[in-house]
Amino acid sequence: MSRSGWFPFLIGIGLGLAGGLYYAWIISPVEYTDTAPDSLRAEFRADYLALIASAYAGTDDLVRARARLALFSDLEPRTELAALAQQRLAGGFGEVEAAALARLAAALANQPRSPVSTPTGGPATTSTPIPSPLPSSTPRPTPTAGAPFTLASQEQVCNPLLSAPLIQVEVSDAAESGVPGIEIIVVWDTGEDHFFTGLKPELGQGYADFTMTEGVSYTLRLADSGQLVTDLSTHPCEQADGTPYLGSWLIQFHQTP
Repeated sequence: MSRSGWFPFLIGIGLGLAGGLYYAWIISPVEYTDTAPDSLRAEFRADYLALIASAYAGTDDLVRARARLALFSDLEPRTELAALAQQRLAGGFGEVEAAALARLAAALANQPRSPVSTPTGGPATTSTPIPSPLPSSTPRPTPTAGAPFTLASQEQVCNPLLSAPLIQVEVSDAAESGVPGIEIIVVWDTGEDHFFTGLKPELGQGYADFTMTEGVSYTLRLADSGQLVTDLSTHPCEQADGTPYLGSWLIQFHQTP
């Protein structure tokens, strides 16, 4: 084929490609409908999980929340939701959303497992009912909706197992159960931070901590309380072999019965 014959051929290919791309991108682009949550991009996956947590915060329907989370086959709900709560808080998202994620993570961690019965090969036996113990005459306090949390104690802690000096906070209700999703505010001369209870369920539903810097004095309060805990700073501690390290604080809040 002559050089002049190639030119119309190349022009035709170019026009064909341009027309195909125009049709595919403009006239009839591919639309994804009913996409499985597993196929969502990371940012959309995070938004989806945040919506599930927000729905749970409004309904307290843990069964429905678990069913929605089950759409993600590779999800580790407790750890991923807790981590997402921290990421949302650090990224400037709403504190209400971060608290909802923390609360759902804590609820999942606190849910008891279903008992598993182990069959035996022996003959069936009739169990003798065991009488239930009589109730105690002392009434057990119950959580009071809307009741304030007050400072119960604050103490310096020397624990060489901690990798850094911490302000450790424990929040419990009137029934002495840890309360997740409580916002805590800590301020110092040059900054401010917010964190939530329940993001480390292995340490307790009402537990939260904040890492201190040596030489800095902190003031702490619960977001829903005006009660301040002041002059929180590192203090000297010493291991058994004489090695010095920085000590921590343990702050406990309790709900008024």
